[in-house]
Amino acid sequence: MQAENEMLIKEIVDTVRKLSRAVHMDPSGMSKEFGLTDTQSGVLRMLAQSGPISSAQLSRKLFVTPSNMTGIIDRLEKKKLVERIRKTGDRRVALISLTEEGNSISPFLPDPIEKKLIKGLADLEPEKVRCLLDSLEHILHLIGTENGNCTQTVLPDTADAHKDT
Repeated sequence: MQAENEMLIKEIVDTVRKLSRAVHMDPSGMSKEFGLTDTQSGVLRMLAQSGPISSAQLSRKLFVTPSNMTGIIDRLEKKKLVERIRKTGDRRVALISLTEEGNSISPFLPDPIEKKLIKGLADLEPEKVRCLLDSLEHILHLIGTENGNCTQTVLPDTADAHKDT
C-alpha cells in the first residue's frame, strides 16, 4: 500500500507541475503567434470587450502598475493596434481605444487559460466541481498558500516589465 501511495503522490506532484507550466506557458503561445505579450493581448481583449477606457482603468483591471501600462500602451500604439483619444471636456485624460487593425485581430487572440478552464468546468456536474475545489484547496493548504496567502509575493507586471522593454 505504501508503494501505491508514493506513486500516487508522485503523480499529484507531477500534475501540479504540469498545471503550473501550462499557466506559465499559455501567454507565450500568444506572443509567438501574434507578436504580443500576455499583457498586451489582455489590453486588446479588454478594449474589445469594454470599449475605450483610460490607462488607469486598464492598469487596475489587468493588475499592472500605471507606469508599466503606459509603456505597454506606447508599444501597442507603435504597432498601430491602439490609439490615445483625448477625452472631450478634459484634455488631460486620454481614453485608450482599439484602432481598425486592433479591432481586426482582437477576435482571433487565443482565450486565456482562465476562460478555457471556466468553460471546461461549466460542463461538469456540480458535485465534480465541488470535489475539484475541495482537492485544490487541500493542496493549497498543504503547501501553505490557502486563502490566497502565498509565501512568496509575485507581482503580475514583473514579467511583462521585462518582456515589454
